[in-house]
Amino acid sequence: MPFAVYVLGLAVFAQGTSEFMLSGLVSGIAADLNVSLSAAGLLTSAFAVGMVVGAPLMALFSRGWPRRRALSLFLAVFVAVHVIGALTPSYGVLLATRFVGALANAGFWAVALTAAVSMVPDRLKGRATAVVVGGVTIACVVGVPAGAVLGERWGWRSAFWAVAVVSLPAFLAILRTIPARLPAGRGPGGVRAGRGPGGAPAGRERVAAPSAAAPSSPVREELRTLTGPRLRPTLLTMALVQGATFCTFSYLEPLLTRESGLGAAWVPAALALFGAGAFLGVTVAGRWADRRPTAFIAYGMTALALGWGALALTAGGGPVAALALIPLLGMLAFGTGTALITRVLALAPDAPTLSGAFTTSAFNLGATVGPWAGGLALDAGFGYRAPVWVSALLMGLALLTAGARRTRRARQARAGAGTGR
Repeated sequence: MPFAVYVLGLAVFAQGTSEFMLSGLVSGIAADLNVSLSAAGLLTSAFAVGMVVGAPLMALFSRGWPRRRALSLFLAVFVAVHVIGALTPSYGVLLATRFVGALANAGFWAVALTAAVSMVPDRLKGRATAVVVGGVTIACVVGVPAGAVLGERWGWRSAFWAVAVVSLPAFLAILRTIPARLPAGRGPGGVRAGRGPGGAPAGRERVAAPSAAAPSSPVREELRTLTGPRLRPTLLTMALVQGATFCTFSYLEPLLTRESGLGAAWVPAALALFGAGAFLGVTVAGRWADRRPTAFIAYGMTALALGWGALALTAGGGPVAALALIPLLGMLAFGTGTALITRVLALAPDAPTLSGAFTTSAFNLGATVGPWAGGLALDAGFGYRAPVWVSALLMGLALLTAGARRTRRARQARAGAGTGR
């Protein structure tokens, strides 16, 4: 695996910490800025909306750029908005910085996903995807609990400062290790990154032909591929799965402290358990999802639907059951999500610029709808377990969507066989 792929994972770790850390900070933000819990939860939705809108827009905006320039610029903007967020006393400004930061994060993801799979052979694409997505899971294991600890001791603003500081080494590493362009003669779905004289990465060399950076597919063709009947159901399924995950995760802290009776000091440990499970899920998906992707995704989604339902039923009975289910749900959510991302990238070799962007948008469409739906359930007075029930409902819809896709493909196959006879 090229070292540059791991650098992308490092940058995603810093950005993933920011995206997820609000789950341990919502109470502190709500109290400090004098807003409701649901309003604080909307900061997660604002970030997700920026990701949904920003992924395709930023991918198109940076379409002709060398990848190193695009990645470094997006990460620089991300750092800047976190400094502003750490300083502002205004909820409105904080909301705006979350949106702008998400635009930068979306652009980074859109380039990073396609860059990662372009630097490895086909048999390692799932693993390369897992390394990039693994940055998010490590953020859940280390960054998010650390943010919760910082928020508990020094206030939520200290967590924003920490994200800005941690992003700086990733920024420098990108400048040194990420190839500016695909090696000459390789397409975005190429087999591996080339090596220069003495074994140096080809991306460190001067690239003579500017056309090497030019996207190989027209935008219209990429859009036709990504909005066609093969990919629409998979993208929708991904959005529903992630909506279920973010719906509960965004309100995990009040669920544990106000419903399960867990002390506030234990919340970072609970978040770390979720992250540890997520890391395990991504690792398993990276190694096994390429072999039997359909079965892997189907079993993962079914288990998730049952798992969210089990958490909703048991969360009010004390912290033991919740703490046992949290890492399992993290493993299932991120393992299944990684397998879905890999499937989209595999089904869209003719969309090298926008496949990562659409994948990012689908992922974060769920992250937008999930916290919003969970907040509605909270505001309606259904209790702190209500978001978990919404997660179970979203997984039910994901299963129906996937089932409808399989049924339609089976009918098409039978129709084709009948025509052949």
